[in-house]
Amino acid sequence: MRIRSTHNMSRRSLLRGAVAGSAVTVSLPFLDCMLNDSGTAMAAGAPLPVRFGTWFWGLGHTPGHGVEEKPATSPGINFLGEPAALNRHKDVINFLGKFNMPLDGRSNYPHESGWIASRTGSAPDKDKEIPATTFDLLIADKIGNKNRLKTIDISCTNNPNDSYSARGTYTRTAAEISPTTLYMRLFGSDFVDPNKADFTPDPRVIVRQSVLSAVKEERQQFMKQIGAADRAQLDEYFTSIREIENQLEVQLQKPAPNEACHIIPPPEVSDLVGGTAGVEIAQVQSTHETFARMLAMAVACNQTSVFNVTFSNSGSSLRKAGESLTHHSLSHEERVDPELGLQPQTSWFNTRSMDSLATFIDVFASIREGDGTLLDNTLLIAGSETGDAENPFY
Repeated sequence: MRIRSTHNMSRRSLLRGAVAGSAVTVSLPFLDCMLNDSGTAMAAGAPLPVRFGTWFWGLGHTPGHGVEEKPATSPGINFLGEPAALNRHKDVINFLGKFNMPLDGRSNYPHESGWIASRTGSAPDKDKEIPATTFDLLIADKIGNKNRLKTIDISCTNNPNDSYSARGTYTRTAAEISPTTLYMRLFGSDFVDPNKADFTPDPRVIVRQSVLSAVKEERQQFMKQIGAADRAQLDEYFTSIREIENQLEVQLQKPAPNEACHIIPPPEVSDLVGGTAGVEIAQVQSTHETFARMLAMAVACNQTSVFNVTFSNSGSSLRKAGESLTHHSLSHEERVDPELGLQPQTSWFNTRSMDSLATFIDVFASIREGDGTLLDNTLLIAGSETGDAENPFY
């Protein structure tokens, strides 16, 4: 049974404040006082909003190491070795596989044709062509127009071009690659300065002082007007914001001097197998987890209804620290272990990708919303671009 406040709060309630001359806002998640008595709709009767997101990773699964084969479509799913972490969410997952893409007589462009056709319904006629609008933007046109941010696109690879959302060939979305920049968009985007037209707030100042300090008085007043359950939910929400700020503050600090450390020139692209330096998997996973928590707050607070996450690019440039071989190059060149029936190092990367997808789902499932969770009100499509790099015909 929910004990609700007698005060009806607006879904658009915001907490406002200022840090170092910059305006900041803190949007609020769904609270009991904003909903009907059963927590299934808004207090005025409007349904809870639905959300849509995509989660993309490169190079798929090793065939036979994704899900247990079933003779026919039926309830129940058993994730095998590489995506085993998803078993904790198997009751809310539908797994669709063994797709093929008709090229209609057109050429196949590796690591391009697959994602383009699966997201637009049309195979490209030439390299880099995106012949139609990707489905995430078609959905955003329907459900995202009332949000402050129509879509949020993020990439964990430190490359804004690793984005799989586009209106067409020349209008591919640039993904956000910095958690700090996303933080500024979510909390400090309405900055003002009466004396300087091009003033830009210093993210280090805002993160260090915390948006929560900036809205302290409004926050305290608001907490007096809501019930115990809502106060507990907001305590969790505010704690999560501060934890993210603490993590960002560490990233913004200048590292301590180290005389033994010397800058060396970057390697030539031709010196690396696969032609790319890639990105370290540990850093990608850390960035992804920070992004996941921030994105979940943005979605829960109705700042956006549509999002796209790129964990790794379609050719997967992921690599281990200190290694030059990337996930991509390993998938083509690593020998199959005859006892395991797979490429061990390649499979290791596949597993890390699925571990992170499970973490992403964990975050959305942990946020209470009405009579369920944020995950209950979100349709997430996680997909890759190819099935087996070793066998280009798979």
